[in-house]
Amino acid sequence: MNSNPRSSLESGQLSGKRKRLLLALAGLLALGLTLSLIYIDYRLFLDTPLNVPADGQVLEVRPGMGIGDIAQDLQQRLGLSRPALYLEAYTRLNGLAHRLKTGEYALAPGITLETLIDRIVAGQVIQYPLTVVEGWTFRQLRQALTKHPKLAQTLQGLSDAEVMARLGRPGEHPEGRFLPDTYHFPAGFTDEAFLRRSLTAMDRRLAEVWSRRTPDLPLDDAYQALILASIVEKETGLPAERPEVAGVFVRRLRKGMLLQTDPTVIYGLGEAFNGDLTRRDLMADTPYNTYTRKGLPPTPIALPGTEALNAAVHPASGEALYFVADGTGGHVFSRTLDEHNRAVRRYQSLER
Repeated sequence: MNSNPRSSLESGQLSGKRKRLLLALAGLLALGLTLSLIYIDYRLFLDTPLNVPADGQVLEVRPGMGIGDIAQDLQQRLGLSRPALYLEAYTRLNGLAHRLKTGEYALAPGITLETLIDRIVAGQVIQYPLTVVEGWTFRQLRQALTKHPKLAQTLQGLSDAEVMARLGRPGEHPEGRFLPDTYHFPAGFTDEAFLRRSLTAMDRRLAEVWSRRTPDLPLDDAYQALILASIVEKETGLPAERPEVAGVFVRRLRKGMLLQTDPTVIYGLGEAFNGDLTRRDLMADTPYNTYTRKGLPPTPIALPGTEALNAAVHPASGEALYFVADGTGGHVFSRTLDEHNRAVRRYQSLER
């Protein structure tokens, strides 16, 4: 029997190459399978809703925090598995690691990690509301700002005049200068920034309303319209009545009559007012007593809303010069003093 040593050697070499090739292919397949399983696990980790309680949670990203700090916070709260590895991979692969923005973020049931990180990058922080109520005084507004837990306090201890100076309005009286509305802001927003926003809003709204005013009003400028609107705001809470109330005051101004409106007297009394307006109060002369002084008071007496502003520059036409509360939140309007006195007696007797 003949044998060829060279042929046997070559055959062995080919067999070894095949084995190595098969081993390499098997290794690649194993590596591919492993990477696929890791990627599937990675995507599941990012896409699976977080275990957030039904009432939600708040995640605070503080200055200096990186993705590792955020991951640790989430791990402690929600018991994530391998959060640092996958979160860091996600943020770095997508160029997000250095784009995280500080603030408070809402964790609601159903939110995923990918959505959360995208919100942090976009700075979609929680917005907290504060409603400035129509008819509030500036003092009440400052009290509301002081009580809000998410506002940073920078104005405490300052007088109203100092506050206005900080807002770039030195020498201006603050009353009426801030537009009632519901404002939203992130945690850490300052009280000064809040007032600046409300001040700017009122500037714009007043300018807009004044530009559309009824011709020939007995008002010299937009500020007088603001004063009149504040009185209308305090006199009635019924939107439908505001133009009627404004009409009464406009006709009185034209005739040179005293406005005789109780809210201005109360404002002038300040802290001395005990809740019961007396005849003595009505005769106590102050710059705001419209029973003793003609014309409008020197400043607004409250923060008027948009409807009161519109009423001041678009008063209802008519002949009424008087009105009295009817006990139901509305008023009865009269043309003459005799009619008014009868209405007063009627509704006073009903109150009794």
